[in-house]
Amino acid sequence: MRATQVDRSPSILPADIPELSDDECLARLARAVETPDSARLDEVAALIGRLAVAIE
Repeated sequence: MRATQVDRSPSILPADIPELSDDECLARLARAVETPDSARLDEVAALIGRLAVAIE
């Protein structure tokens, strides 16, 4: 049987989140949730999603 290589890179990354290290992403998330602001919910969700992909 032939081995198939699977690309494990995330297929869905938010376009508005630049390439960040995990530490940079976590720091940005901490700043975003420090002060509740419903206008930043999309950013918070994108950062959480970015970190969740890294954990997998």
